[in-house]
Amino acid sequence: MDILLYPPVAFTINLLLAGILLAFGRFLAGSSKSNELKSSSYTSGEAAPSGQVAPGYKQFFVVALFFAVLHLGVLMVGSGGVNWLNGVYLAGLVLILLALILG
Repeated sequence: MDILLYPPVAFTINLLLAGILLAFGRFLAGSSKSNELKSSSYTSGEAAPSGQVAPGYKQFFVVALFFAVLHLGVLMVGSGGVNWLNGVYLAGLVLILLALILG
C-alpha cells in the first residue's frame, strides 16, 4: 500500500478520478444547444440596464471614511479609561459621523 503514496502514482490516480468525474458531470449536464437565454446575462428577473453605468467613487469614499472614523474612534475610546476626556472625544466622534451620514 505504500506505492499509493508515491507522487507519480497518486497523481495518476487523481487524474483518472478527475476524468471519471468530468465524464459523469458531462453526462448529467445534457446537451449543450445554444440559445438566446443561455447567452444573456442573469439579472434576477429584471431587465438588464441598457446604458453605461458609471457611479464614480464619491459614495465609496464617504462610506470608507465613515468606517475609518468609526473604527479608529472605537479603538481610541476603548483603549482609554473612563474619564471626561473620552466623553468629549466620543461626542466629537458622534458629530463627525452625523456630518458624514447627512452629507
